[in-house]
Amino acid sequence: MAAASPAGPEDDAQAVLDELSRNFTYWAPGPGNGSLSSAWYRRNQVHLFGVLLAILGNLVISISLNIQKYSHLHLAQKEHPKPYFKSVLWWSGVLLMAIGEMGNFAAYGVAPITLIAPLGCMSVTGNAIISVIFLKENLRASDLLGMTLAFAGTYLLVSFAPNMIQTISARTVQYCFVGWQFLVYVILEILVFCILLYFHKRKGRKHIVILLTLVALLASLTVISVKAVSGMITLSVTGKMQLTYAIFYVMLVIMVASCVFQVKFLNQATKLYTMTTVVPVNHVFFTTSAIIAGIIFYQEFLGAAFLTVFIYLLGCFLSFLGVFLVTRNRENEHLQQSFIDFGNIPGKQTLDKIQPDSNGLSSGTLPDGSYSTRSQSGEKKEA
Repeated sequence: MAAASPAGPEDDAQAVLDELSRNFTYWAPGPGNGSLSSAWYRRNQVHLFGVLLAILGNLVISISLNIQKYSHLHLAQKEHPKPYFKSVLWWSGVLLMAIGEMGNFAAYGVAPITLIAPLGCMSVTGNAIISVIFLKENLRASDLLGMTLAFAGTYLLVSFAPNMIQTISARTVQYCFVGWQFLVYVILEILVFCILLYFHKRKGRKHIVILLTLVALLASLTVISVKAVSGMITLSVTGKMQLTYAIFYVMLVIMVASCVFQVKFLNQATKLYTMTTVVPVNHVFFTTSAIIAGIIFYQEFLGAAFLTVFIYLLGCFLSFLGVFLVTRNRENEHLQQSFIDFGNIPGKQTLDKIQPDSNGLSSGTLPDGSYSTRSQSGEKKEA
């Protein structure tokens, strides 16, 4: 019998390719993620439909935010502005936001959490593009670089995310809900949440990391419950009724409650810190928490090849970096260039443009009723 020849470089390269081509579900052999073949697209049509829903949903949310922002600016220019909630334009933005969130909700029902959650970067990059078109904001070099990195990261995420097809039935959710992995995860999450809540409430600590970590811990429960509710509704629509199971309503309550408290802590963060700080940090924390939740509860990376996981994490990192570059210094630049020009006021000598107060609703009025501006050197001018 001839002796087996030692493995050469070609065998090592083939081993890496074989590892990459493994299916993510239970190490079953088969075509893997990252392939650009037509077979890959046919096999992942359902997931790609979820990706399309999520991307379109995030873009619609970006449009809605810009419409609401334009509505506020339009009302502020009027002599006697009416409340924003009486504006048809503002309600149009709210309606579009609801449609966008419905798209994200449906996407979680047909695609893995680890695939949908990172696509939130599309909302940030889309907002930058739309604000340039509709609000005439500047397009910076860092915006272009950030968008490029975000798009590259999104491509890697879509190509190398888990391709497992998992039917989310009530029995599946029940099985995952009582699994030891999720029970350990929930206990640790509750302990961390209580410790952070103690420092926040009792010690008065309001650091952005504490606030957004509380948001992220709640977000992990939100994405788990959203996928469960969306998946069971989707299965019920196909004829397999799942809404009669108690677990559906348990998940529905968890979804609503976690969303409400999530918004509460997020609002506190936005009041204390600028949006240019909150948006990128919240995106990183939320996405990381959602990915961990998907891995633990739905076991979405079970049997994943190491190289595929590495490229997936690289895609996450690129999208995080892209969001940071797009949001970097955007609010400061906006404040330097935006002003409200009241024109020539009869009987008054206008020395400069009147700069709005970024932390309030005033337009530069002093307590004594006179107008003021602050020059770049820091001197205050009065008229």
